[in-house]
Amino acid sequence: MALGVLKSYPNNPDVAKAQIAAAYNDLEFDFEALPMDQTKTPEYLAKFPMGKVPVLSSPTVDLFESSAIGYYAASAKDNSPLLGLTHADKALIMQWVMFAQAELSNHIREWVAPLRGVHPYLKPAVDTAIERVKRALGALNSALQTKTYLVGESVTYADICIVTTLVRLYTNVLDKPLRDQYKNVTRYYTTLINKDKFKKYLGDLPLCETPLKYMPPKKEKKPAAAAEKKKQKQKQQQSDAPKQKDKEEAAAASKEEEKEGQPKPAPKPKSALDSLPPSKLKMDDWKRMYSNNDTAIAMPWLWEHLDDGYSLWRVDYKYNDELTLVFMSNNLIGGFFARLERARKYAFGSMIVTGTNNNNAISGYFLIRGQEVPEEVYDAADFDSYTFTKVDPSQYDEKKDEIFKYMAWEVDGFADGKIFK
Repeated sequence: MALGVLKSYPNNPDVAKAQIAAAYNDLEFDFEALPMDQTKTPEYLAKFPMGKVPVLSSPTVDLFESSAIGYYAASAKDNSPLLGLTHADKALIMQWVMFAQAELSNHIREWVAPLRGVHPYLKPAVDTAIERVKRALGALNSALQTKTYLVGESVTYADICIVTTLVRLYTNVLDKPLRDQYKNVTRYYTTLINKDKFKKYLGDLPLCETPLKYMPPKKEKKPAAAAEKKKQKQKQQQSDAPKQKDKEEAAAASKEEEKEGQPKPAPKPKSALDSLPPSKLKMDDWKRMYSNNDTAIAMPWLWEHLDDGYSLWRVDYKYNDELTLVFMSNNLIGGFFARLERARKYAFGSMIVTGTNNNNAISGYFLIRGQEVPEEVYDAADFDSYTFTKVDPSQYDEKKDEIFKYMAWEVDGFADGKIFK
């Protein structure tokens, strides 16, 4: 029997907190993926006045704080060891639960969210958050000096809260040099995320190799200034043409004089995608079809030519609850696309923002060469901030209408979007 229905966006570590606690008591929750535009309806706000996720809806109680939801699961079994069996252990567990929220969670968000472009980047604020997180990690590292678990000799709710809070830190910014400064915390974190009940709900979590860095948005050039610059560039090219010709002739003569047998430069490595069997769908043809025609004409063409040389993927941003202004969410998509340059030959995507300021979500669809997400895509620095879910060919018919709406930007609540092509 389920304890109730957890509602949130997928792959939320705060949801996993409650699911793991329930699992240790041989219980479970149902889960419902909730579009962010539904969190401000009168019906939702009547139950959950903060208008956020995750939330728990159940016949017994409605809850809107993740730690409270997790506590509900941990306490659902009488004398649960998750909450301690002595008064001292109960107090220690509560201490670490509060520590996770006050000393880690809030400051981790203030560090990571601006690097993703979700919140405005204010260097003093980010630097302060980093120092506070490091201070908390130092305290945690000392506490774990001689311990496997924070309280007692087995997993408690304290461990579940701390580890699920550390996920965003270890997957986004805590690279090896930083991890090495907190070896006890890293040992503790990696031990717990590899336990069966943690892994079931958190999945396989990679350790950060390349930490997120702040990338300032590119400034758009004014049209008049750009046109003037173009004229100046053309004039410069004309005046430099004779000089360039002389340089080219000198370089050619120099090459002729090079000794034979000199090693040739290594050829540029080819993508593994270039070795795939031919497909009747050509990416350039699809991009031209989409760009030059109404979506109602382009999509039937795509379905007619789509074969197993390509795959379709539903893409969802993992941290929609951190999004603020619509234009910033759209800039976030633009930043992701900018880091997908290597994939331009092999992928096409339509990503959109739905909802309103301080209540929006990012989602979309990608068409990708081959049947797996290739290195050209997963190598992007912020790839881990998105969930790529493959659409099985058996689902194409039932998904056609939804995919059409994403390609045509006709999804309910559409606010903005970008096309990767």
